[in-house]
Amino acid sequence: MRILRFLRNSVSIGKDIDYYSKFSPSPLSMKQFLDFGSENACEKTSFAFLRHELPVRLANIMKEINLLPDNLLSTPSVRLVQGWYMQSFQEILEFKDKNADDEKVTYDFTDAVIKIRNRHNDVIPTMAQGVVEYKETYGTDPVVSQNLQYFLDRFYMSRISIRMLLNQHTLLFGGKVKVNPAHPKQIGSIDPNCRVSEVIRDAYENARTLCDRYYMNSPELVLEEFTVNPTAVVYVPSHLYHMVFELFKNAMRATMELYGDAMEYPAIHAQVALGTEDLTVKAGYGYGLPISRLYARYFQGDLKLYSLEGYGTDAVVYIRALSTESIERLPVYNKSAWKHYKTIHEADDWCIPSKEPKDMTTFRSF
Repeated sequence: MRILRFLRNSVSIGKDIDYYSKFSPSPLSMKQFLDFGSENACEKTSFAFLRHELPVRLANIMKEINLLPDNLLSTPSVRLVQGWYMQSFQEILEFKDKNADDEKVTYDFTDAVIKIRNRHNDVIPTMAQGVVEYKETYGTDPVVSQNLQYFLDRFYMSRISIRMLLNQHTLLFGGKVKVNPAHPKQIGSIDPNCRVSEVIRDAYENARTLCDRYYMNSPELVLEEFTVNPTAVVYVPSHLYHMVFELFKNAMRATMELYGDAMEYPAIHAQVALGTEDLTVKAGYGYGLPISRLYARYFQGDLKLYSLEGYGTDAVVYIRALSTESIERLPVYNKSAWKHYKTIHEADDWCIPSKEPKDMTTFRSF
């Protein structure tokens, strides 16, 4: 009887995943997040939106997980991640028919959201470990590597977006006091007046502490702002911090290893420029940087690296300056995504130079 019940539940959940994956996620702008949190913050409204939107976002990425190679899906780490997603999906669906006017329902929903957020804390390293387990056992090839990178970019972007929804609901409605005592001016996780230079300095100091601990020294920071007043934008400080912290760690490691036991080290230069539509942060340069790039792209920005041998590497972070233009970038499961995994990629139509060039004198003249 227990096996039959399990099979029935599996079939039922499979149908629910199929159903919700047919909907496209609804991307929100920074302005929408801000307006709701500051002016119209209503737990019932948030509950009504999330109990549909969360299953949609979860189902879309769960369908893509199922397109991964069977040997990857069978690794302990990926099976663990799948279990987390399945459990979270089921827990949200328990509220799909419940009365939003019932205070106990909204209270229980917020409690469930907090548990889901905590459950997914280690999704990134666990999925990364699954990929390592797969490659160590089965190896890889260019096609598999390409598909894996395509999936991981979409999977981690989906995770960032889901966590954004969970954090906003939790911070706005997860306690009796609706103001975050640590950041009283923030609307959930968003700072409507995020001081970019302060976040940069905070990230630098923490990266510097790690560098001092490991190398017994660290490079200084030279920070320049090309604006009259301190640069402030509507943004998620934790996202910006993550990006800049990873860049500082990489820059410090590269500097310390290049200059070895030198008594003096060149400073890391960071420049901040605010335009009419974009904010640009230029600093020195694992899965840390790829994730940082996804954080930048999540609200339609970007992170790019420019290397020059003998000089160093410039990292440029672009952020949308207008909250109306900062709109979530969300992966959607559709035929185009499905074809990407199923299409057999043809051989590259550009020649690949050999490692040992042949003697040019052996070639005939035409």
